[in-house]
Amino acid sequence: MADFLDNTPSTESKRCERALLVGVHTQTMPPGEAQELLGELTELVENLQIGVVHTELINLREPNPATLLGSGKTDQIITLAKHIEADLIVIDDSLSPAQQRNWEKLSGIAVIDREEVILDIFADRAQTREAVLQIALARMQYSLPRLTRAWTHLSRQRGKGKMGGEGETQLEQDRRQVNDRISRLKRELVVVQKQRGVQRQKRLRVPVPTASIVGYTNAGKSSLINALTGAHVLAEDKLFATLDPTTRQLILRGNQKLLVTDTVGFIRRLPHRLVEAFKATLEETIVADFLIHVLDVTNPNFEKHHATTLGVLTELGAVDKTMVTVFNKIDAASPADLQRAKQLEPGAIFLSAKTGEGLAALEERCVELIADTFGATELLIPHERYDVVARLHSLGHIQEQEHRDDGIFIRGRFPLSQAGFFEPFVLQVS
Repeated sequence: MADFLDNTPSTESKRCERALLVGVHTQTMPPGEAQELLGELTELVENLQIGVVHTELINLREPNPATLLGSGKTDQIITLAKHIEADLIVIDDSLSPAQQRNWEKLSGIAVIDREEVILDIFADRAQTREAVLQIALARMQYSLPRLTRAWTHLSRQRGKGKMGGEGETQLEQDRRQVNDRISRLKRELVVVQKQRGVQRQKRLRVPVPTASIVGYTNAGKSSLINALTGAHVLAEDKLFATLDPTTRQLILRGNQKLLVTDTVGFIRRLPHRLVEAFKATLEETIVADFLIHVLDVTNPNFEKHHATTLGVLTELGAVDKTMVTVFNKIDAASPADLQRAKQLEPGAIFLSAKTGEGLAALEERCVELIADTFGATELLIPHERYDVVARLHSLGHIQEQEHRDDGIFIRGRFPLSQAGFFEPFVLQVS
């Protein structure tokens, strides 16, 4: 049971080598969407180092309670899977615990759904303690109603009474253990989140402007933060390469500082429990001064990616934040791609994180946005108050500094939230 608790869900998916993927096209879907989602699922499964040997798209008129697809389609898929010697069937939809059990009973093959694939990827990629705890919790919550799938030895255990009566079932024992671990994980998360909250408060007390980079997974967010800051954030051509928030400092024109945070990529049909699980990452979008929304202009579905990201931001209550839309990978874009992007977001910035083209325009836009939240100010600071000068240098945008007989003259911008601190030294505020 210990291994099951540590590694749920117990799908054996990592040991599978040949996968049959089944896309589901419902009557409510626009034309082509199911095929696009199936292509996305293919990339997800391949990121688990599982070979995709075949994909099949099924038209679904009405969901079947037993297997989702109906008996005829289910038999067809099982026959195909055995013919091509697949050891894993992946359904591009959500299966109920009962549907999943029915599939595996009928086929004798491991069967998982889109959510379980994403759970496994997140488990592979999480790095920080909080992310590891969050994904463990999400997997536990996912697996709890599926325990009978992993455990079939449901004979009653011998009771401890004098008469040797029946005790609880193995299933009841397993559920209790999983619930106990869920409770432990939640308690650990409270401690970790308090620590993160303290760190954030320290940062807010020194309010350097902040920006969060958001967007669809694999749009090039990590590559962009690397190009802007010279950092070495993991940037791979795979879905969900970044799961943990990464913050780096960007020095803009005039020595203006900006903290830039990379966040987890969004995806269509991202399980809601995972949005909740990675709230720690996504919270950065809520506290940031503005957002940088990155889109891959070469992706044929960037309009849908745009809508998906805005949808998640709406869930987070961050959709009304000031936002800069950036179309990345223009070095590989066609004229048609660029024209579609301009129609979608006329005021967007077009750049290539790979070549550096357009980065200066983004940096300039950031300077403009910061100026909107910073007050233009002239100050005269006594010579003995060099602590004020040092603080202004750390927080603000220094345009001019001059040592005078009556003090240190500074012209620049500082956060309006700090106006009370600098007020005694202000000569002029515009």
